[in-house]
Amino acid sequence: MAVFFTADTHWGHGGARGLFRRPFGSLAETDAAMIARWRDIVAPDDEVWHLGDVAVGLSPEKVAALIEALPGRKHLVPGNNDGPGVAALSCWASVSPYVELEQDGRLLVLCHYPLRSWRDMHRGAVNLHGHSHGRLAPLARQFDVGVDAREFRPVRLGDLMRPARCRAAVTFPA
Repeated sequence: MAVFFTADTHWGHGGARGLFRRPFGSLAETDAAMIARWRDIVAPDDEVWHLGDVAVGLSPEKVAALIEALPGRKHLVPGNNDGPGVAALSCWASVSPYVELEQDGRLLVLCHYPLRSWRDMHRGAVNLHGHSHGRLAPLARQFDVGVDAREFRPVRLGDLMRPARCRAAVTFPA
């Protein structure tokens, strides 16, 4: 079983394409691409933590149908666009505005909003969040898992923690 994180899908939100400069030709194309990319990497027995802003402008019934059609066991950490109707849906394995969990020996602090400080941040704890749509400079061990920052798909912790590759080798004189 793999564990994935995502946020800010904003399914059904026509204005998201312009607001967040999403590179798709229409709302239908945007939503279809995110659904296809989710299905490409998430298996039925995987776990997905959605850190809020699931949909905008869709009824809770439509949100439930969409979430139930996606693979994985889904948890919700609600965002500012997730009303009580979405949070109350039975398609969520859990719903909480703030979650601490351990994965791979590391404390993860999950919240829709990026935190300025979090428990054990100086002891290696990681803050995963959404809300900023890839527009906020992160602190150390802080990652925006929103679709706009993650190729419109859920992401694994290992992919976030992997160091960026150097583009060129640097040599120093002896």
